[in-house]
Amino acid sequence: MEHKKANPKKELAGSFYHPSYYKESDDLSSGIATSHEQVSDTYTEGEIGAVIDDVNGKDIPIPRKGFE
Repeated sequence: MEHKKANPKKELAGSFYHPSYYKESDDLSSGIATSHEQVSDTYTEGEIGAVIDDVNGKDIPIPRKGFE
């Protein structure tokens, strides 16, 4: 079986993040780089509690309210 190298500029399927995508200008590369950054930021935040980070250092909690 012939090994095909994925061409991320033309094919979405099989594309994966690579650090060089931050320097690329095409939509697919920049989209994957942006998604990777968002996931990385969410993962390193480490909590599921919704808060707004205040400039003065005090977190403002976002209450979880259900429908009544």
